[in-house]
Amino acid sequence: MSSNEASVPTANHADSMDAIYRTQRHIYDLTRKYYLLGRDRLIDDLAPPPGGLVLEMGCGTARNLIVAARRYPHAQFLGFDISEAMLENARASIMRAGLSDRIQVTKGDATAFTPRRLFGIGRVDRVFCSYTLSMIPGWEQAIEAGAAALAPGGRMHIVDFGRQQGLPEWFARGLHAWLDRFQVSPRRDMEAVVRQVAHERGLLVEHRNLYRGYAQYAVVRG
Repeated sequence: MSSNEASVPTANHADSMDAIYRTQRHIYDLTRKYYLLGRDRLIDDLAPPPGGLVLEMGCGTARNLIVAARRYPHAQFLGFDISEAMLENARASIMRAGLSDRIQVTKGDATAFTPRRLFGIGRVDRVFCSYTLSMIPGWEQAIEAGAAALAPGGRMHIVDFGRQQGLPEWFARGLHAWLDRFQVSPRRDMEAVVRQVAHERGLLVEHRNLYRGYAQYAVVRG
């Protein structure tokens, strides 16, 4: 597939993420809740079937997995991240929440994963990623891998930074300058890539802009 933002995952991406989050992981959830808008909306939309499997790509500290596991006690949850530093926090948080029997996390690369390789299972009922694509070199491949992991009738939910088209120009400039400090790059053509991947697999897509374009939200349906 092609994209005007096409990129290739770098071999040192894991080291880069560990360097960024080795100290930030301790305050990550406290600080991010103010600007990662739309995460809880995504979780509310997941609605996995009874006994369903839900997979988060780029699970970070496992904040989303814990919220979702409490929201859907009838489902099982899986997550992976490329940063071992973040996974250390994730495992500790899952244990403190008493959810080790329902949430499993491991190290993995979103651009080249399968549920079987990471967890020894076939496909999953829900895949989601929250403000993850904007941090992944080769993010287009991550969308393809996520779609490929879906069981028949499954769904993939994605929320990430949008184009900020309905917000003041000064705000968008300031946001982008701040995000650059953390190697975060909003994917302006995310909708086009999601639609292309869905078309190639015979899937349906819903895409909407949230909060005057601050965020974008896509759902891919099997």
